[in-house]
Amino acid sequence: MQDVLIVGAGSRGLTVYADYIARHPDQFRLVGVAEPRAYYREETARRHRLAPERCWSDWRELLEQPQLAPAVILATQDRDHVEPALALMERGYDLLLEKPMAPDLEQCRQLQQASRRHQRLMVVAHVLRYTPYFKQLKSLVNSGVLGQLVTLRHFEPVLFWHQAHSFVRGNWRKTADSAPMILAKSCHDLDMLCYLVDREPVRVASLGGLSHFSREHQPAGASDRCSDCLYREQGCPYSAPRFYLNLQRSGALGWPLDTITSDTSEAGVLEALASGPYGRCVYACDNDVVDHQVVAVEFAGGISATFTMTAFAKERLRETELLGSHAQLSGDGYKITLRPFGDLPAPLPDQRGQTQANGDIVWDFSHVPNHGHSGGDDGLMDFFSECLQDREKALQSRLSEETLRGHALCFAAEQARLENRLLTF
Repeated sequence: MQDVLIVGAGSRGLTVYADYIARHPDQFRLVGVAEPRAYYREETARRHRLAPERCWSDWRELLEQPQLAPAVILATQDRDHVEPALALMERGYDLLLEKPMAPDLEQCRQLQQASRRHQRLMVVAHVLRYTPYFKQLKSLVNSGVLGQLVTLRHFEPVLFWHQAHSFVRGNWRKTADSAPMILAKSCHDLDMLCYLVDREPVRVASLGGLSHFSREHQPAGASDRCSDCLYREQGCPYSAPRFYLNLQRSGALGWPLDTITSDTSEAGVLEALASGPYGRCVYACDNDVVDHQVVAVEFAGGISATFTMTAFAKERLRETELLGSHAQLSGDGYKITLRPFGDLPAPLPDQRGQTQANGDIVWDFSHVPNHGHSGGDDGLMDFFSECLQDREKALQSRLSEETLRGHALCFAAEQARLENRLLTF
């Protein structure tokens, strides 16, 4: 069992990481929390029976104490990662760092270099790597069953309601306050491109923008707040009262509902929608991040890849297709299908796939619940536990360099989009 601290007890720190710790007392024990908001700090303390002297409103107060644990889970807002991460690593703490690392490339480099300089673990929360589904996909690619990998296609459906909640009304709506959408939402995905291909990116181009969530698309007669809008009960797919009250009335009181208010009663939700940012019309917010983006990448060795992110999807998971000289590998988030062109050039890495009558081989993950990033949240924490148990092995890995590579690709893609040009690494 490892003692850990949490810095930033919001929707990730409290409801994901602290929840995992409560469910896995054999792996972790929470021994302190730093969180500026009283409710979340006190709720973390209540759930984990923390003494008042182990609860701080500012992470700097934590540094005034002797080292209280070997590791910290750092889950503050995107632009509040760098200062505490650097200070905590210098003080001797290993880190689980919420993604993205930092809002610009130079700060990402500073964090990666600091982890090497101080010989501190820095595991960034790229949860896709730790889902059963993507672990199987990576295993198949590594096995060589595709022959020569030639091209890759990856698709991320953000989902219309998630875009409205997080990237139009929510904390990640403005690049200046958080990060570009390609980093804040899709650093998971560009990390996955690099992880699957396992080559250095060479060139990148990108297109996209904010196409729909702006004043010019607001329906005639609509109000700037949903609570008094004539479209609140019908006609508008982005009606805040309908979306959030449906969650409340169905008993779905966790994320995203607990983001808009700590009082998840119907009265508390109505009050939050009447006065808070989540009750605004999606066409009358101060958002500027993109709602769709396409990225094209060339990797070393001539491997090509495309990534598409869109807000305009419903009830879909990420989709990935890898095309090689001897087989095609396709996944829709629920199932992975290998379609050999003939004899496979390498043996399968395991025998869990089911061979179909047409010769396809299918791995089925439809039994894995979609919540918790389809098992990625728990997988990440389990991986962090393994790293802490065998620090020397973890420090010898290239994990921090791989993380930096994926972030660098995000920044390059955004630069290519803004400058409307092909960017060479």
